[in-house]
Amino acid sequence: MENETLFNEEAEPPGPTTGLVKVENEVIDFFSLNRATPQPYPAKQKQDRVYFPFKDSPRARVFRKRFYPDITRFEWFDWRWQLGHAIRDVDTLSRIINLSENERQAMQHHTGALPVAITPYYASLLDAHDPGSALRRCVVPVVDECLHTAGEEEDPLGEEADSPVCGIVHRYPDRVLFLVTDICSTYCRYCTRSRIIGRDSQHFVDLEKWEKAIEYIAGNPNIRDVLLSGGDPLTLPDEKLEWLLARLQTIRHVELIRIGTKVPVVLPQRITPAFTAMLKKYHPLWMSIHITHPDELTPEMSAACIRLADAGIPLGSQTVLLSGINDDVPTMARLVHALLQIRVRPYYLYQCDPIPGSSHFRTPISKGLEIIQGLRGHTTGYAVPTYVVDAPGGGGKIPLLPEYAVGWDKGDLLLRNYAGNVYRYPDNHAETKDIH
Repeated sequence: MENETLFNEEAEPPGPTTGLVKVENEVIDFFSLNRATPQPYPAKQKQDRVYFPFKDSPRARVFRKRFYPDITRFEWFDWRWQLGHAIRDVDTLSRIINLSENERQAMQHHTGALPVAITPYYASLLDAHDPGSALRRCVVPVVDECLHTAGEEEDPLGEEADSPVCGIVHRYPDRVLFLVTDICSTYCRYCTRSRIIGRDSQHFVDLEKWEKAIEYIAGNPNIRDVLLSGGDPLTLPDEKLEWLLARLQTIRHVELIRIGTKVPVVLPQRITPAFTAMLKKYHPLWMSIHITHPDELTPEMSAACIRLADAGIPLGSQTVLLSGINDDVPTMARLVHALLQIRVRPYYLYQCDPIPGSSHFRTPISKGLEIIQGLRGHTTGYAVPTYVVDAPGGGGKIPLLPEYAVGWDKGDLLLRNYAGNVYRYPDNHAETKDIH
């Protein structure tokens, strides 16, 4: 697959004018627009110029002209158009990619809980001919989803058991997960919450549920951190999300709000200057972005992340380890290095949760440890995410590390470094013990 990254010559560099372009794709010096210009003669009437919030990549332009020839750039850049025209059926998807028989059967006879939806933008990134390509495997169903193996559960993390009111998961002492919507713009086939996402009986916005959840948060002064998730909170209209942020910010003991999202990756058109201007009003606001593979780092996605960072929002990535997609050191190294260059800090590397029909995505734990060992010491620590298993049954996130502590010998702690060499640290205050 052609990898349209931030470093493509079509991509605009970071800076205060990032993403604001003319129809001719020239960067605007918008600071100069406020300067008074002498007008010795009456100004001639000129046709209004049109400004776009993004500079689309060559790949996206070719895709739009081929598969959506009647759609204007206005519509393509409108996130609501992208959301409303998400690809959900086999006939539409088969016009864009050559479906394998496995994929076609899975879509025609789909019976699982998780629906199919792919934004036209994200569809433009899919390899049309290779069913095994990374991004395609993430969003196009296969019949393997019908295979349920031992240990798989609809709610593997036990979230329902830790839900005191609808929409709230209160597992850790000082923070809660607030599920604010059941909608995503694009559905990942390994979604932890496939049991509740995109159901016809659910509501895009349930204000009654929100009110009860906010009442619970306000009534528990130990809650200092609220994580908005779902579904994807960034699929909410600006005014709904702002209402929610404003209400949470009035709760004195809530110190920070975080948003978990994949929208900058699958729907970067959502991250407009007006949207980020609204978010800036509710600092401290943090954002965790679900990013899977280097091929997702297009000029559009990069511009969206830079715009969020320019708005003062700290960005972290959350990556699910997936078999045959990103489960090798070179792929993960490319991803984390590219993320740092768009000011996204690699945060978590998740072991894939055992939802029904996920065995073809899950890797051995040893794969995750191998990746961390291949990153730690070989690159900057900022690029090394924390590898975690979200323990089934509600145990929470448990970090895993390669064996760097070998044991004790005569009061010394034996340590193995990234190169495999063993060193001694004089741990004189510790009793001699076997670390194992």
